[in-house]
Amino acid sequence: MVFDPDLPRPDEQHRAPTETTASPYQPSTATGDRWFYATVGLLAGLALALAAVVFWPIDEAALTPADVDAAIAQALSDQAGPPLASEIYERASPSLVAIRAIRGDDESNIGTGVIINDLGQILTSNHVVFGADQIDVQFADGTVTQARLVTNETVLDIAVLSVANKPATAQPAVLGNPRTLQVGDPIYAIGNPLGLTGSISAGIISGLNRDIPFPGDEGLIFENLIQFDAAVNQGSSGGPLLNADGHVVGIVTALADPAGQGFFIGIGFAVPIDLAASGAADGPSQ
Repeated sequence: MVFDPDLPRPDEQHRAPTETTASPYQPSTATGDRWFYATVGLLAGLALALAAVVFWPIDEAALTPADVDAAIAQALSDQAGPPLASEIYERASPSLVAIRAIRGDDESNIGTGVIINDLGQILTSNHVVFGADQIDVQFADGTVTQARLVTNETVLDIAVLSVANKPATAQPAVLGNPRTLQVGDPIYAIGNPLGLTGSISAGIISGLNRDIPFPGDEGLIFENLIQFDAAVNQGSSGGPLLNADGHVVGIVTALADPAGQGFFIGIGFAVPIDLAASGAADGPSQ
């Protein structure tokens, strides 16, 4: 240890003063004592605190790392946002069907349907199946079977199909409330555009309460439609429009096609699910 030559050595601090002139930087004896006792007290306090931490009995109810992890997980769960598109697709897939409506020997329509109840009844667009001689449906697990038309509603472009047996994996979709929709809300369209089964596209609600003429029939108007910008094409008709929670809020019925080309240009339309369901229940049987 190195000492300042101008300061007294520790072993000389309590010796009687001599006639030698004291250094102007030498601390007084009283001040040194106070620092000595303060240091000893501080060290004693730290020693007691350390002993309390080491030897104090552990409270079994004390917070553990597992408790902290659980609390964090709960907080994250409480603040969790809507499911991802992949989760929405996974939930909706068991309720989807691909539809092929056959007319005559060489004409057929493709479309999409969604299972709406435990009976396995399928909601789709009327223009997909209207006038068909045979309707084939393919479930998500690959099962293909024939369906029959139970009821239809031309004004709403809605039809309900029934099958004799549905696979065990087929599940009804969760229906949402389209009255809560606002322009700008995220939505998803799932269907079979251009025959590409099980496709999903994402977008937003771009308009509400739209009225458009029925394609090919200027005297018929579709009313109160949901306008959206998620990509849809031929084969998407009858498929579900899903909100951010993955609930069905509409049935895809048409796309804007001013040039008559038959492909998507950025605007699609869907019948709100509450109107579609009521029309399917009350519509005339064919």
